[in-house]
Amino acid sequence: MSTALIPVDQVERMAIAVAKSGLFGVRTPDQAMALMLIAQAEGLHPAIAARDYHVINNRPTLRADAMLARFQAAGGKVEWGEYTDTRVVGTFAHPQGGSVRIEWTTKMAQDAGLTRNPTWKSYPRQMLRARCISEGIRTIYPGVTVGTYTPEEAADMEPVRTQPAPPPLVEEVPPPATVDVDKLVKTIQSAATLEFLELLRPDMRRVPKGKDRDRVVAAVQRRADEIRAEKAPPVDAEIRAEQAPPVDAEIVDAEEGAV
Repeated sequence: MSTALIPVDQVERMAIAVAKSGLFGVRTPDQAMALMLIAQAEGLHPAIAARDYHVINNRPTLRADAMLARFQAAGGKVEWGEYTDTRVVGTFAHPQGGSVRIEWTTKMAQDAGLTRNPTWKSYPRQMLRARCISEGIRTIYPGVTVGTYTPEEAADMEPVRTQPAPPPLVEEVPPPATVDVDKLVKTIQSAATLEFLELLRPDMRRVPKGKDRDRVVAAVQRRADEIRAEKAPPVDAEIRAEQAPPVDAEIVDAEEGAV
């Protein structure tokens, strides 16, 4: 079987199709996607996840027959010594792990508090067999089952309670400070230099557009003209008017967001 990686967008489309089909016990595309990525990480085609895996109590599970098939494909062997509704015994062997005899009985399941699951009453032999397979393979060749349980095991566990994701952190932006327009206009009118008017620029920019902004602009224009006139040498009024730079060139910026 090819082990070429399937692009994530294709895996996502397969996950949606598997979840919509309702055939494999996978309820959401996210569950299907997670299982398919696990399968691909194991060198298998993502669609194998739909065949071999289940999500039980929010846990990824590998079907007992799929687990046993992988064990045997990796060189493992199993011999069933007893196989009844009250007792199942299997001997598991693998060249890398030796052999072990695993026994599960209904009494063992009762003592472990497992038989509360209704499936134990309907299919006791299959449930005992699944327990034997899982324990035997984990003992002899754990590479097959690492990170997964059989559906029968997961069904006996408490559901994994997922915590909702915390809300994203939102930086709190303080509201803009209010500006006392009357006070600002008086300060502008009392300014002695153009440099001082420049220092007032941040306060001017905080004044919202409208009548108040127009008042501030008019005040700074007038005071800038007055400061320039006070510093200019006495000249004929017509010449002064021709030589004077635009009153708003240095202090007042008519562009958006500036004064």
